[in-house]
Amino acid sequence: MEKITQRLIFPELFGKPTHYQFDEPHSSSDGGALLLKAADQKLQLTTALAACLVDERQAAKVKHSLSDLLRQRIYGLAGGYADANDAARLAHEPIFKLLLGRSPITGSELSSQPTLSRFENSIGPRENYRLGLALARSVIARQQQRLRGKVRSITIDLDPTADPTHGQQQFSFFNGHYDSHCYLPLLGFLSFNDEPEQYLVTALLRPGNASEKHAVVVGLLQRLVDLVRTAFPKALLKLRLDGGFTGPVMLAYLDSVPRLEYVCGMPKNAVLERDAEPLLEQARKLAELTNQSAQVFGECRYQARSWKHQRRVIIKAELVFNHRGEPKDNPRFVVTNQRQSPKFIYKKAYCSRGEIENRIKELHHGLEIDRTSCPRFWANQFRVLLTAAAYALMQEIRRHARRTTLARAQVTTLRERLFKLSARIEESVRRIVVQLPQSFPYATEWTRIARQLGAAPG
Repeated sequence: MEKITQRLIFPELFGKPTHYQFDEPHSSSDGGALLLKAADQKLQLTTALAACLVDERQAAKVKHSLSDLLRQRIYGLAGGYADANDAARLAHEPIFKLLLGRSPITGSELSSQPTLSRFENSIGPRENYRLGLALARSVIARQQQRLRGKVRSITIDLDPTADPTHGQQQFSFFNGHYDSHCYLPLLGFLSFNDEPEQYLVTALLRPGNASEKHAVVVGLLQRLVDLVRTAFPKALLKLRLDGGFTGPVMLAYLDSVPRLEYVCGMPKNAVLERDAEPLLEQARKLAELTNQSAQVFGECRYQARSWKHQRRVIIKAELVFNHRGEPKDNPRFVVTNQRQSPKFIYKKAYCSRGEIENRIKELHHGLEIDRTSCPRFWANQFRVLLTAAAYALMQEIRRHARRTTLARAQVTTLRERLFKLSARIEESVRRIVVQLPQSFPYATEWTRIARQLGAAPG
């Protein structure tokens, strides 16, 4: 890295000449990122991921182990360095060298962008499969350890998201719904009991023309259900899906799983709209009385041509007013095997799945999961899994931030308030000292999280 030695002088700003010089040799602006290493040790995540990789390089020419390359990318993503190009700026960064187990002062420099790019492009479908399985197992094992078997119910959420592409990426196709060439990553989350946090457990990159009704989605869900059931055999499983997943193959699988409650969105059709008409008439009369939008809930038995039997369909018959004050019918339908009232199922069981939109926004805007610019599809899948691993670390940190002002903070807020912290590093024969600023406004939160993650006062 080029050393900046130019001195700047602002003689008028503070009443006397003030000198600025970039010459502090052993300091960092990411001092708080030490929490990442502690969170990783709790999850044992990068260790599990590294065990999935086989190093086929010539040993005599290896400078950076696959484990170090993996950790450098995951810690960098969590720290806000989404591109491999950022490696040039981080080559001598003392905190990131410390995170990789190297001396922050005398340790060898971190790997370069070409090395990281070769690493990403060396990963194929088999490695990605093992990495995805290891990610899911690590997250589930951590929750199993944390909750100590005291789990009444586990909710599974699957949702696709758009990842626009702007180059010659493999399997990038035009998608009419999103009006762009894109990938369609499928993200899976788990939530336990009544806890608000939804833990990312799987991230599958799919071509831009992928369908939620494809058998691949059912296979992914089946593996996830098996993993969860093995770890929590007594827990009731709940599943929430939007209307794109509701096909005969998916519904047949869901009906075959014991002790699984599901609620899935249903696309509109003429038959369902006829069944909803009496309820819509009630909603219209109610809206006339109150001059406000009105909802009426009901249900029917419905069987599509591709279904082998009838299923319970919940109807939300709603009349809404547009910005000009004109009324408009807005019926909605969900298919379920739950037994509660229609209103409870729709508003409590189904609509609450909207919270995963916040998790997906974090992945896009906080960790840039859509940085899939490599021409090779499997390299892009690997990048998605690296981002998912970084998010798992951030979720572990956020969980330990409970009872603090950062208990529900977004990823970007956690990074800005906990990681982006000036630090001066000193190293002796016996120890390494990271000196953080005394006036740090989030010192109480940082210290509490660090102790929750295993740090001891000294």
